[in-house]
Amino acid sequence: MSQTSVAPPVKRALPPLMRLSDAAAERLRHLYKTAHAGQLLRISVTTKGCSGKAYDMQFVETPTEGDEVVSDKGLTLLVDRKATLFLIGTQMDYHQTELEEGFVFLNPNEKGRCGCGESFHV
Repeated sequence: MSQTSVAPPVKRALPPLMRLSDAAAERLRHLYKTAHAGQLLRISVTTKGCSGKAYDMQFVETPTEGDEVVSDKGLTLLVDRKATLFLIGTQMDYHQTELEEGFVFLNPNEKGRCGCGESFHV
């Protein structure tokens, strides 16, 4: 009876939970130094809108037990642990035009968005 060795399964690296674009990092760095000094941005996903899910951002003083700490480009932000499956691989960007400005999410898990762009589904 011959024995064959079975190699352990190769684990592939998971994509980062979230990344910041250069523009988002610059804007967040500015906010952390001015209006939100001493706070951290916390990102979660809520049930909202016609597609079912929406991004929610709040500045908080301290992380909670249910927060994942994300570090990118020398900045720290928090992600609600319940939102991690919806956000894996997401890039947060910052756009500014003549009529609007704000953070936007480039999420590879999104399967679609509502017509107004307020909500998404996975």
